[in-house]
Amino acid sequence: MKILLVGAGGVGTAFVKIAARRDFVERIVVGDIDPHRAATAAAPFGDRGVGVGLDASDASMVAEVLRGEGCDVLMNAADPRFVMPLFDAALAAGCHYVDMAMSLSKPHPERPYEECGVKLGDHQFAKAAEWEASGRLALVGMGVEPGLSDVFARYAADNIFDEIDEVGVRDGANLVVAGYDFAPSFSIWTTIEECLNPPVIWEEGRGWFTTAPFSEPEVFDFPEGIGPVECVNVEHEEVLLIPRWVDCRRATFKYGLGDEFIDVLKTLHKLGLDGTDPVTVRGQQVSPRDVVAACLPDPATLGDKMSGKTCAGTWITGTGKDGHPHQTYLYHVVDNEWSMEEYGSQAVVWQTAINPVVALELVADGTWSGAGVLGPEAFDAVPFLDLLTAYGSPWGRRDG
Repeated sequence: MKILLVGAGGVGTAFVKIAARRDFVERIVVGDIDPHRAATAAAPFGDRGVGVGLDASDASMVAEVLRGEGCDVLMNAADPRFVMPLFDAALAAGCHYVDMAMSLSKPHPERPYEECGVKLGDHQFAKAAEWEASGRLALVGMGVEPGLSDVFARYAADNIFDEIDEVGVRDGANLVVAGYDFAPSFSIWTTIEECLNPPVIWEEGRGWFTTAPFSEPEVFDFPEGIGPVECVNVEHEEVLLIPRWVDCRRATFKYGLGDEFIDVLKTLHKLGLDGTDPVTVRGQQVSPRDVVAACLPDPATLGDKMSGKTCAGTWITGTGKDGHPHQTYLYHVVDNEWSMEEYGSQAVVWQTAINPVVALELVADGTWSGAGVLGPEAFDAVPFLDLLTAYGSPWGRRDG
């Protein structure tokens, strides 16, 4: 497989480090707005890798690179605002496509905390027929959350439950970054987007609807020493993906943010610093959110200052195969000390990056195949989870 990876940030760099250990990748081209950063990210592949300067917002430029390099797939590791030009470029070039976040949402203009406006992924699913006609696969939401969490939902539906009441994705961590009062472990641009937009919930008979940011707090007890963390509703792709392929009565996503993190996000919103529309500052046009991102440390550089673990998982309730009420939490934990020692990548970006590598290996060998715009839950979960374990990163299960 020949891959064009767009985005040489923390997740993109971790993707290359993981993929370099697998035989299925014949060649990788890393494209980034900064050609030096792209070349540095491609280095683990030696003469099988190259870095190029690339504008992710320019679909025609990206398609030209895909054709010129003879790539089989575009792997999108850029932030969500670039989803649609990259998605369109892959279709135009006749390539497969994989991303870890979907096209952006837009709140309902009159009832943002009750009704959906434009949902996450709507722009991509609107082009599903074109992808089906092309015979190419657009595998969307294939990171850790969304991604592995969706695989867990598929596994539970096929192997543990006869009927599912709720699929609830629950994310928590006990990570600490030494030397910083506030230092997000993931892209602040993406974090602001998903945390301040109206969260989406799905219910059988009602469909998708929204609620207020940070609503319905609950304390969830995370495994492997992380312990109880308060989680709140956050907008996330799983809720838009899982009900399309998994029969359930309710789907939710809750994130363990913590009071301090929530307070910072609320303050940014009050000040208008979460905005993406450019404002004029001393004659220059600049996006407030880009300024916030520039003022904070790059998450990819925080690994040696971080300690603790991060957990991504899916909590499912319903009726088990034995006909009795049952609940289970399927999860994946990464210890920052291990990921730094083994790969030189901090836990959150590494945990995100490993899943698309696993998925692409399954696509490369034909285990996962299809055409159209499909989520991870559209495929058999067992080969994915087996291969994830073979990569040296096993998943876990807690019943009851």
